[in-house]
Amino acid sequence: MEKGPFSVEWLAQSSRGGAQPIAAARRPRSPPGDSGGQESPADLGDPGHEAEAGGGAAPGRPRTKFSAAQLQELERSFREQRYIGAGEKRRLAAALNLSQSQIKTWFQNRRMKFKRQTQDAR
Repeated sequence: MEKGPFSVEWLAQSSRGGAQPIAAARRPRSPPGDSGGQESPADLGDPGHEAEAGGGAAPGRPRTKFSAAQLQELERSFREQRYIGAGEKRRLAAALNLSQSQIKTWFQNRRMKFKRQTQDAR
């Protein structure tokens, strides 16, 4: 059955915001490795960000390689308090030249590492 402008499938998609204009629906998609001539942040040599070796990672931001100084400051802050507040997150982000979401994610990952370590010690 064709997905015309009044079919059940089309109406279901449009109510979820998933309807595409007909021209966009028929446009061929570029292959996964083709960025259409645009450079990704990894191609621009963004310092502090390198793609992880290997394939399997989800598309998106490349893995952040934290410097020793950044890790030292993050670990010091984690020892003082496992959950970071908004003000401390802003301060660390500015001091370490990282985004607030990178700080938040690092703390989430570090809490999980801490949890695994304490469970393994039992």
